[in-house]
Amino acid sequence: MSRERIVITGIGVVSPFGDGIVPFWEAVKNGKNGIDKISLFDASELNCQVAAECKGFDPTLYMDPKEAKRSDRYTHFAVAASKLAMQDAGLETGVNITPERFGVIIGSGVGGMDTIEKQSRAFVERGPRRVSPFMIPNLLANMSSGVVAIALGAKGVNFSVVSACATGTHAIGEALLHLQAGREDVILAGGSEAAVTPLSFAGFCAMKAMATNFNDEPQRASRPFDADRCGFVMGEGSGVLVLERYEHAVARGAHIYCEIAGYGATCDAYHITSPDIEGRGLSQCLVRTLEDAKVSLDSIDYINAHGTSTPYNDKFETAAIHKVFGEHAKKLMVSSTKSMTGHMLGAAGAIEAAVCAKVIEDGIVPPTINYENPDPECDLDYVPNVAREHQVNVAISTNLGFGGHNGAILFKKI
Repeated sequence: MSRERIVITGIGVVSPFGDGIVPFWEAVKNGKNGIDKISLFDASELNCQVAAECKGFDPTLYMDPKEAKRSDRYTHFAVAASKLAMQDAGLETGVNITPERFGVIIGSGVGGMDTIEKQSRAFVERGPRRVSPFMIPNLLANMSSGVVAIALGAKGVNFSVVSACATGTHAIGEALLHLQAGREDVILAGGSEAAVTPLSFAGFCAMKAMATNFNDEPQRASRPFDADRCGFVMGEGSGVLVLERYEHAVARGAHIYCEIAGYGATCDAYHITSPDIEGRGLSQCLVRTLEDAKVSLDSIDYINAHGTSTPYNDKFETAAIHKVFGEHAKKLMVSSTKSMTGHMLGAAGAIEAAVCAKVIEDGIVPPTINYENPDPECDLDYVPNVAREHQVNVAISTNLGFGGHNGAILFKKI
């Protein structure tokens, strides 16, 4: 049975570089760094004091001020990115899209962390009667999908994916499956995260997962695949893609970025936080993705790697790429845009899918910045420090999450 072809026709981004795909892509392809000292709270007692924040973001540009006030920051980001994606795609519910065939699948790895912390503080300091009636809805990790659907009148499939840092990739992959089955015409898919909060940072610091060696040089802190990497740097924001049936997009004369042609998902079943040291789970995920898209190993030009700047991830991800691609691994361009955006957790996969779409459209591969000291165990072409002009016909984005979750998506030039 033939499957529906699915394309990307709109991209919405809220990032440390501002709102919209244009400022985001300009920053990333030019190697701009979005990481700085934390400004959202006093981080002086924490081991890690740097992050990639969405400074100056104003939710009232996208939501009614009253609604914005009673919603969590991660939902603000999701609504903004969704509306920007719809605008980019030239879509309007009830005009060129049927509400009942319009879905939303937007996930979050953490959900309403800001709400959890503020309401817990209110409970402890002021008592149970001071807890907000909006606390429960706002902390739920599915609420961004629900609020976006309400805002845009999307009455098709609606749910959220929660798989830690693989969330955005899995959300896009699950949307792909629904569209390929012909159940919807359009789905908004992606991830949103706003976990730059005191408790979240305290937890990640306690795990010794975050970069702690560059508090006085924040822009050097995220350095994927570099020998001096020492942990990830948290980012925040949202990425939402408009995924659309090819025939529907062509019929309305839509601009098409690229085709999304393959999806793979596996689990390491190994450890709650560490990747499989032999990269078997990610390797199998990549193989599934290639098989799903029905493309050959040597057709892949570029991989946007998970590349978190942690000692384990970068080493094991490199090993998995070698394992799958063999001799072709040395011909691949592999970069981690987390070197610029920080790690947006549940939004990472969606933001990085947006990067892949723009790479294919523009023929520019973004760099891995802060790559200064090569690591013998990370020996691929990481597009060090400067973007590269290169026509990319096929690209893959990979993401891994605590719990052993692996996800990969394959993109093709139309």
